[in-house]
Amino acid sequence: MTELFWQPTASLNRLQLRAQLYNQIRHFFATRQVMEVETPILAAGCVPEPMIEPLYTHYHGPGAKRLFLQTSPELAMKRLLAAGSGPIYQITKVFRDNEMGRWHNPEFTLLEWYRPGFNQDDLIQEVDELLQTLLHCAPAEQLSYCTLFEQQVGLHPLHTPLSTLHEYVKPWGSVSHLDRDSCLQLILTQQIEPQLGHHRPLVIVDFPASQAALARKKPTDPTWAERFEVYVQAIELANGFHELTDPSEQRQRFEQDLLKRTELNQPTYPLDERFLAALAAGLPDCAGVALGLDRLLMLITKASHIQEVIAFPINYV
Repeated sequence: MTELFWQPTASLNRLQLRAQLYNQIRHFFATRQVMEVETPILAAGCVPEPMIEPLYTHYHGPGAKRLFLQTSPELAMKRLLAAGSGPIYQITKVFRDNEMGRWHNPEFTLLEWYRPGFNQDDLIQEVDELLQTLLHCAPAEQLSYCTLFEQQVGLHPLHTPLSTLHEYVKPWGSVSHLDRDSCLQLILTQQIEPQLGHHRPLVIVDFPASQAALARKKPTDPTWAERFEVYVQAIELANGFHELTDPSEQRQRFEQDLLKRTELNQPTYPLDERFLAALAAGLPDCAGVALGLDRLLMLITKASHIQEVIAFPINYV
């Protein structure tokens, strides 16, 4: 019988550095009077994001039902915000099916936080301050999504004909079924991302509104949304929004994503009605961001694979 490998894939030193990292994060938020919270791993509904597949289980007690392992604590944390929690953060496990590779594990750790009264620019400033504290890096630079595409590949994300985008992404596989956002995401990951954030963090701001289901649209031009992503050494590290607070618009966007999942022959899932009820009760004007802590630890320790910073990744459980 083959002996099973049982030891952690991360070294003891890296596990200790993870503990130190969490202590630094907690100190950062304690000095800013941001409260640490805890929300459930299990949820009755989920965000119908076409690019993300949830994992789920079944509860067999009273009121038996299918429950989803959270892909993000966002919806539950917004329920706390609507209940008057004030600024909050959480360090938590999240789960996404079919995500496996150098930078991905189906179970991973997020730092997520929300700031009532903050807009996109305010939160970007705080993310930048956190990264300077943890990575000892230079202040971040900033580019709009549109400018980035025009500079890097000479394409306008919204005005370039879809047929032209199909021609551009042909080298990466079959393209006839891809919509505009799928083409843009492919170009971003395959060609643009490797160039980003090598000298200092790069914040990409103002994404196409179609790529930001939970963010508010820019009041000056609603074809763009107040969403941002942070890249460090070509790695997508954080994703943030100036949060949408309108319950009717939020439901409509979710329903559009469900329709898109149907068109892509993807399974559809129930919406989180308690979250939508919280929005109807009143979510304060706020901004929020999720930051991948496993990837952050990889950057800190110069690890080449996520297995080097996780005690027991999916292949070793």
